[in-house]
Amino acid sequence: MHLPKINVVYRAVFSGNLLIFACGTAVTWSISQLSKLADPETTPFKVAPTPEQLPWMTSLLTLGAAMGPFLFGYMADKFGKKPALLYLGAPFVACQPFLAFSANVEAFYVARFLLGLGLGGAFIVMPIYIGEISDKADRGALSTSMSCFACLGILFSCSLGPYVDIAVFNMVLALFPAVFLVAFYRFAPESPHFYVSINDLDSARSVLQQIRVGHETVEKELAEIQACVVDQSQLGMTDIFASKATIRALIISVGLLVFQQFSGINAVIFYSHQIFAQTGTELAPEICTIIVVAVQFLSSFLTPVVVDKFGRKIILLLSAMGMALSEIPLGVYCYLRTLHVDVTAVSLLPVVALAAFIFFFNVGFGPLPWALLSELFPASIKSIATASVSSLIWILAFFATKYFEVMVATVGIGQLFLFFAFCCLLASIFVIFCVVETKGKSLKEVQDLLNA
Repeated sequence: MHLPKINVVYRAVFSGNLLIFACGTAVTWSISQLSKLADPETTPFKVAPTPEQLPWMTSLLTLGAAMGPFLFGYMADKFGKKPALLYLGAPFVACQPFLAFSANVEAFYVARFLLGLGLGGAFIVMPIYIGEISDKADRGALSTSMSCFACLGILFSCSLGPYVDIAVFNMVLALFPAVFLVAFYRFAPESPHFYVSINDLDSARSVLQQIRVGHETVEKELAEIQACVVDQSQLGMTDIFASKATIRALIISVGLLVFQQFSGINAVIFYSHQIFAQTGTELAPEICTIIVVAVQFLSSFLTPVVVDKFGRKIILLLSAMGMALSEIPLGVYCYLRTLHVDVTAVSLLPVVALAAFIFFFNVGFGPLPWALLSELFPASIKSIATASVSSLIWILAFFATKYFEVMVATVGIGQLFLFFAFCCLLASIFVIFCVVETKGKSLKEVQDLLNA
């Protein structure tokens, strides 16, 4: 009897996650494509890009992602979550043909920047949308399902990219956002929170009747949404600091996402080929990368299963400690190799260590900070707060990707991984003392907890 109503939510989340799949392919696009662009035999340019130009094709994605949250967050508030997500599909559909057929470096810059706008917007609007249409009992699992689709996109990109030419690869990637546009338009309802925010209670009730079971449940949740949602027309940055709850939410959100960046994840994702080449493992770099991202994809299914059983806090703690324990031996291995110590007996250690790092990242610090971002802030400032936090994190990601190779040349790759491990240990302390548990709580109950 309840299955059709449950399916409305599941269909909406699944179709929306096709956009997140496209985001995963955009993030790891550079892994297979930069080497082809730099090779005179495979580059589409008359002259292969210089070593100074290539990093911009990676980092401009993150710079665009820093601006996307404000643009698409505004659209979500003004026009609704569903239209905003549909608009987000446009850069992915339009830019992939540019990357497939353009013979101009500047066109690649523009396309990657626009893809970044979509990437940043998707990771801000989609978690909010899922949080607002999901029941509190399965909100954690559905929110972290984004990680599964992002990892599937990463695996798809890394598995296909090295073995087909640039044009074919990019045109294949354009198919997924196109399917998203059709499926999401067809299957996804608007968020009831948006309808309440514009005082359209009849539409909000109609949506809740589609996605919830029972008249009493619908009316109770509608009342809760009305209690949470206020007029947002005069809200600004200063409102984030208006109460104890929002200040604590800001500290937790920024802290988790900063530690996420300083775990070293972007260096691993964007430059995995170069890392494996420098660590001297016996396997080909592209094979090592596929192994690591396969572990990432498989581990992404664990979090949706356990997050609502064990809670966010314990999983984040185990994730941080696991990442640190994975990066310490990798850092020592790389450091010993720079001292010309014979490490051939453990030449597979980089693959094993990075696979373990990705596993622990992916079950906790990968999906959960973004899921918590959609849970911690009240509806009245959720868009501007999450946009501000998200933009800050993407700016950090920009500097991490742009200057990773400079940092490796300056301090050494071994020392860099040891620094990342130290940051992960600090993250575990932060989780213990600062993070609150939101498992099984409604969005209103989370605000009451933060105000306590």
